[in-house]
Amino acid sequence: MHHIELHFHTAQSSHCGRVPAREGVRQYREAGYSGIVVTDHFSRKERGGPENREWDKVCARFLRGYYEARETAAGTDFSVFLGMEIRFPYDENDFLVYGFTEEFLRGYPWIYMKSLKELKEIADREGLYIVQAHPFRPKCFLADTGCLHGIEVYNGNPRHDSHNDRALLAAKKYGLGRTVGSDFHQPEDIADRRAGFGRMPRTEQELAEMLRKGEFEI
Repeated sequence: MHHIELHFHTAQSSHCGRVPAREGVRQYREAGYSGIVVTDHFSRKERGGPENREWDKVCARFLRGYYEARETAAGTDFSVFLGMEIRFPYDENDFLVYGFTEEFLRGYPWIYMKSLKELKEIADREGLYIVQAHPFRPKCFLADTGCLHGIEVYNGNPRHDSHNDRALLAAKKYGLGRTVGSDFHQPEDIADRRAGFGRMPRTEQELAEMLRKGEFEI
């Protein structure tokens, strides 16, 4: 069984991250994982708006943690995938997005200034997989389930009560996919529940398709 962390932040690309990508990769390898998805925060609050930013520079800063993680894992049997935790300007809900590439990112300027509905339309065209992260934390709420593929039913961050029991009930009620993640920010954050895959995906797109088909175990 190959364990993949689906919710991982870096100090390079998330303001709340406290662990450099290089160290995070080391920790997860020592913990027996086969790979991680780097899901750094992507929002106006984190990155700024178009009035005083260039999109290429926004993307470059966002990708720093992913690049270091990938470089650290190069030449090993540990896999690093690109993802994001996106937030739109209208509320404090967060969404984990899987299945995109750097080229996709650069080709959709200011994607975090759009809406969840617009993201779902893009996802349908591009084969992305959208999961609402910790929907029942304070200030969060369950989004339009028609715009979701899944719900993070277990968020292991020890500094938040994510009401994982409610997230699981919501996933069952609406027939949505279920994912788990450590929400890794600090050294102690590797959670006790993992996503286990019978085979390792080779690309971000293959990972998204395996999530879509439920080809993994919690």
